[in-house]
Amino acid sequence: MWPQGQRAALAVLSIIVLLWRKAAPIEVPQDPRILQDLKQPPTIVKQSVKDYIVDPRDNIIIECEAKGNPVPTFWWRRNGKFFNAEKDPRVSMRKRSGTLEISFRNGGKPEEYEGEYQCFALNDFGTAISNKILLRVSKSPLWPKEVLEPVVVTEGSSLILPCNPPPGLPPPNTFWMNSAMMPITQDKRVSMGLNGDLYFSNVLARDSTMDYSCNARFLFTHTIQQKNPFNLKVLTKEPYNDTLSSLNDTDLYGARNIPEFAPSFLSPSGLHSSKMVLRGEELLLECIAAGVPTPGIKWFKKGGDLPERKVKFESFNKTLRIVSVSEEDSGEYVCMASNKIGSIRHSISVQVKAAPYWLHKPTNLVLAPGENGQLVCLASGNPKPTIEWLVNGETIQSSLPNPSREVVGDAIIFNSVQIGSSAVYQCNASNEHGYLLVNAFVSILDMAPRLLGPKNQLIKVIENHQAFLDCPFFGSPYPDVRWFKNGLGIVLDGVKYRLHNNGTLEIKRARPEDQGTYTFVASNMLGKAEDQVRLEVKEPTRITRIPEHLSANRGSLARFECKIKHDHTLPVTVSWLKDDKPLHFGWMSKYKKDEESMSIPNINSDDEGTYTCTVSTELDQDSASARLIVLDRPDPPQDLELSDLSARSVRLTWVPGNENNSPVTEFLVQYEEDRWKPGEWQNLSSYAGNQNSVNLQLSPFVNYQFRVIAINKVGQSRPSRPSARYQTSGSPPDVAPSGLKGWGTRKNNMEISWQPLLDTQRNGPELRYVVSWRRKDHEEEWNNVTTTSTKYVVSDTETYVPYEIKIQAINDFGRGPESNVVIGYSGEDKPSAAPADLRVPKADSTKVNVHWVPVEPSSIHGEFKEYRLYYRREASLAKGVKVTKEKKTKGFYSDVSQNSGILTDLVPYSRYSMYMVVANNKFEGPHSKTVDFETKEGVPGAPKFFKIVQRNTETIHLEWDKPVEPNGILIGYTLKYNTVNGTQVGGQQVQSFFANETEHTIHLPDRFTRYKFYLSARTQVGSGEVYAEESPHFANEAYSKDQVDIATQGWFIGLMCAIALLVLILLIACFIKRSRGGKYPVRDKKDLPLDPVDQKDQDGSFDYHSDEDNKPLQGSQTSLDGNVKESDDSLVDYGEGGDGQFNEDGSFIGQYTVKKDKEETEGNESSEATSPVNAIYSLA
Repeated sequence: MWPQGQRAALAVLSIIVLLWRKAAPIEVPQDPRILQDLKQPPTIVKQSVKDYIVDPRDNIIIECEAKGNPVPTFWWRRNGKFFNAEKDPRVSMRKRSGTLEISFRNGGKPEEYEGEYQCFALNDFGTAISNKILLRVSKSPLWPKEVLEPVVVTEGSSLILPCNPPPGLPPPNTFWMNSAMMPITQDKRVSMGLNGDLYFSNVLARDSTMDYSCNARFLFTHTIQQKNPFNLKVLTKEPYNDTLSSLNDTDLYGARNIPEFAPSFLSPSGLHSSKMVLRGEELLLECIAAGVPTPGIKWFKKGGDLPERKVKFESFNKTLRIVSVSEEDSGEYVCMASNKIGSIRHSISVQVKAAPYWLHKPTNLVLAPGENGQLVCLASGNPKPTIEWLVNGETIQSSLPNPSREVVGDAIIFNSVQIGSSAVYQCNASNEHGYLLVNAFVSILDMAPRLLGPKNQLIKVIENHQAFLDCPFFGSPYPDVRWFKNGLGIVLDGVKYRLHNNGTLEIKRARPEDQGTYTFVASNMLGKAEDQVRLEVKEPTRITRIPEHLSANRGSLARFECKIKHDHTLPVTVSWLKDDKPLHFGWMSKYKKDEESMSIPNINSDDEGTYTCTVSTELDQDSASARLIVLDRPDPPQDLELSDLSARSVRLTWVPGNENNSPVTEFLVQYEEDRWKPGEWQNLSSYAGNQNSVNLQLSPFVNYQFRVIAINKVGQSRPSRPSARYQTSGSPPDVAPSGLKGWGTRKNNMEISWQPLLDTQRNGPELRYVVSWRRKDHEEEWNNVTTTSTKYVVSDTETYVPYEIKIQAINDFGRGPESNVVIGYSGEDKPSAAPADLRVPKADSTKVNVHWVPVEPSSIHGEFKEYRLYYRREASLAKGVKVTKEKKTKGFYSDVSQNSGILTDLVPYSRYSMYMVVANNKFEGPHSKTVDFETKEGVPGAPKFFKIVQRNTETIHLEWDKPVEPNGILIGYTLKYNTVNGTQVGGQQVQSFFANETEHTIHLPDRFTRYKFYLSARTQVGSGEVYAEESPHFANEAYSKDQVDIATQGWFIGLMCAIALLVLILLIACFIKRSRGGKYPVRDKKDLPLDPVDQKDQDGSFDYHSDEDNKPLQGSQTSLDGNVKESDDSLVDYGEGGDGQFNEDGSFIGQYTVKKDKEETEGNESSEATSPVNAIYSLA
């Protein structure tokens, strides 16, 4: 709820605002170009506080800073009179400031300058004033000298030790200590009041063991003054005993026979008191009571609750503190003191007053000539403050009359202001508790339009977006604004264009046709300003192919596409984020990107997240996101448990691990046993991925332990930890061995073999096999043998006779089932007969019919396998054809009674030989007689070669050779050919040739005609395989008939050999010359005697002090006049003079210069490396 005074003030403010709602003061932009020319009345920006207490040891500084244009000047009033600071040598005023500095370096007392000060800042447009600053000097007086008698009190009585600190400025803080400088311990019984006195609710004998001294701390001087201590003497009925000190106060009263009494208040006195506090300050209420036992304090507020958020209880509930008091905190507060004897109450009436505070503070007002405005000053307080208006520091009544100004209540109304009426107005709101003073200037501003932004702006906007053409400006009076496009005025219809109050032109939906140059014109009575804005409409930036959600296996490559489209005139930036955090790309980063995608190689679970592609230009951006889910092998199952234990089964239960984003499709249960294959895990069974408890079928006599593997689309998990072991009991074998068979390895034995039982099929220890056999179709007893092997050989059998065989597995727990009876055979022997009457009744060119007389089955001495025919090509019936005599075989597998067959894949017109044997599984029988036969004539093979030997512009010459396999008697050749032009084929022509013709020449109608040739040989049977060839392009591949291949000419071959020999000689010479550069000194430009090192050393280096010294070195060239010409590439070019030096190995280590003298050229040396050209000159 608003207080009544505030509601009235707000009502007045509302009426003023309604009456003058059209008045809008000018907002001056904070542009340096405007502000530097803006004339402005003074404004106080810094001043000292109203109640200004200074330290007497320091110089006094009274602050007053102001701004304005022109720069303000300052003067002061002291105690309501003009204060001439220039006449006081201790007082100085800072430059371009009103701040006073009072120095006491040369004497003087600060107290002489105490008083009320007020600062005035003025320029050509008005005067601003500061608050009235009350300057006071801090004081810290000493305690008055006094002699304190011991304080005598009866045990159990109440006591107040007064402090009465000296009155300081500001007042000191007080606290109690003993003479040993130890703080007095305060508690519910003993505490210090707000006035500094020390209160004892009841005195105990132990209180006399120390003295009590009040101390005052002065903040400004940072000093502590101590009052003479009080000595306390307690009269007791019982002698004091330290052993009672451990008792609490309540028990102590009874132990010492201290009489108990009801509470009474020590502070405040009586049953009722009052308190006044100012709004915004702290409210401190205190209740201290006497009594035995020590009373407790509680607080209430009549008619309401204590403000929980603002109230604090201090000093063991004896003090109530309310911070930042407001009008709602006024009322009657009650404190209640109680002990077990009784209680007492004290009520405190709290009245909240208020110094003036602002409801609406007037602010600076800038108006153009002829405009209206108002200054409103609304303040509240208790009692209600009075409002006084001043102009330039003087009362408004005493100021010069201003027809455009009128005071209405708490406001000043300005109507049609005129140039020259600028001033500073002060509003002073005051009551008995204080005052408020504020400055607000009214500045009448006249200024021609000015442009504030950059000129000739280029504004870019995305097509179909809003465009704002902004030309910041200022002028007073407010200028009229117009816009033009390409010299034509813009119609502001509100549909396409909109003009904002600040002059900005808005194009609601920019299109390509809106591009162009826009002109802005601002004008008022004092002038005009104009500017141009260039608008460009750009294509929007879009992602045309967005990244798609991706699920990928761990370790694979994840790739997100992000194809974009944007305006080619705008630079574009493509960035990627993962979970809203930017990704960094570089040669060390795992993330790789190109123009249209981003890839992540070898992904793992850390790469899972949301990836966002953001494409941005300076004008707009687009983004798209996709989720990467990393699929991985599942985590291994956990917590394997065995239950439902039985002889042949057990229940296995497990807890599935994390599926890692790919559902488990299967669980594989494996087992390991420690008897037959310890340490080797074997597959037992598989189960669906939604199961975690299965019943396992087990084998007897196995000590199992189990593990589980989870399988999903990515792969298998790591195996789980093994379960506990479970041993099944033994039993006889459940199955008979499989794979039982009998077959002879010799003609008089039979080997019986079988597949051994698996380890899990043994069912017990000491596994053996009982093997039984007997002759088939013979009613005889079974023969049997017991073995641990997987085979048994029966000896002394007849050749290839059938046996019945069976087998049974046994262990220490008993016999297993018998197998089914199978038929086996004893061993085979060589067949004793050969097929008879082998002949060829019918022959063709590539196949013949073969007939024979079969053998008797009994002569095979084993299982019939085939009649095996051996044959070989002995010769070709055509003359001059060589053949390879390769033996081949052909088997006839029907049965032993077969007597004919067909032999294929023979060569026509050839003579063959053959013989036949009969074969069982191990042996061949004797040969039949050898028989010869001939194949008939067939079609020939393809010519051996067919090629175009020559071609010129007129003819094509063809050559070929007879077939490798004529397959008969050649009677000639057939040549077919037709013209070829790209994909078009001309009519076919046919020519025949005799068998002895192997070449032919064809005349061409023109040089560009091409042919496709088909050549085949003929026998009496017909034409054979075709050889096809196509004539080449004459321009690229043919030689003229008169042209000669230069590479085949003798003179050319001889020339090449001579050049090769010469190059070889040059290389050898170069090598010898270079190898002679071992160790030698380089002499100066004239011949000087050589050092001993010039002689041939033991290591093979040469002395150049010989006839060679008079010859040019190999690095020089001899000119036509016989002089030595230095090389163009000599180390002379790189030196700067001085003696040259070489290492012992001949390498250059210094600088040298060779000078050419016309009179003396011999002995000059060049450092040019030997080249083949120089070597030629040296050898000349």
